[in-house]
Amino acid sequence: MSDYLACFFQLTAWPMETPAAGSAFHILFACTGILSAILAALFLAGKKAVRPERLLFACGLLLALSELYKQGFLYFAVNGRRYNWWYFPFQLCSIPMYLCLVYPLAARGQRKSLKHIAPIGRCKTQPPEAWSETTPAARILATFLQDFGLLGGFMALAFPEGFLYPYWTLTLHGFLWHFLLIFLGVYCASRRLSDFGEAGFARCLPLYLACCLIATGINTAVQLTVYPNSYADMFYINCFFPSEQPVFSQISLALGNLWGHVAYLLASCLGAFFIHRGMARIFRKCESDRK
Repeated sequence: MSDYLACFFQLTAWPMETPAAGSAFHILFACTGILSAILAALFLAGKKAVRPERLLFACGLLLALSELYKQGFLYFAVNGRRYNWWYFPFQLCSIPMYLCLVYPLAARGQRKSLKHIAPIGRCKTQPPEAWSETTPAARILATFLQDFGLLGGFMALAFPEGFLYPYWTLTLHGFLWHFLLIFLGVYCASRRLSDFGEAGFARCLPLYLACCLIATGINTAVQLTVYPNSYADMFYINCFFPSEQPVFSQISLALGNLWGHVAYLLASCLGAFFIHRGMARIFRKCESDRK
């Protein structure tokens, strides 16, 4: 069976010249994909027949299947049947895959909202209609997808070195993955699944902290068991080494690894908060204009 899988991944190992960050390929593809993701999110948010829990689950399933392909490709076609824990799917940009898969469970018990809230995708096109109000748990997941998902998607596309490979399939996987993160973030905002209030942002911070703790557990377990044969840096907070992120690497060298990673996590939260405030202002203004 493994030989058939190896043959399959080898057949799809279409080589390419590794694109450079800032190249015409990177800029044009990224801009086109971001615009397409935003327009698709606004369009689907305006479709009442499209149930959010089904759409988010479908996106999670798509992400999961594409991640399985990536893991198999790396294992068989790139790393010579050795697993490299660096690619384990538990980075910030990986979390939306898990959240989308569990979203239908969190959204159980939805009730009809008494408010007439129409998604932004329907601005000035159709009269307001009653839309389902999500449960508190589902709203936390949607707010995370909006704030931290958009942060991860935009930052990765701005600095794409981590997913630019000498293979078409892996490079396209990286771009499409982050386009989908942007789609999910804008959809959650436009469909009013997320919580625009500051308290809504605060409620998703424990989820972010939990993910950081799990990432630290993975990093520590890999460090103590398989290092130096493999290396894990989930969430880029491996406390055994200085931060690899610009600026924060200097903090690690000056003050110690822990403080460099703490500064990085605080900066991530601040960036997500700015996105939260920006999305609230944009979509609330659209609602005000519609009235």
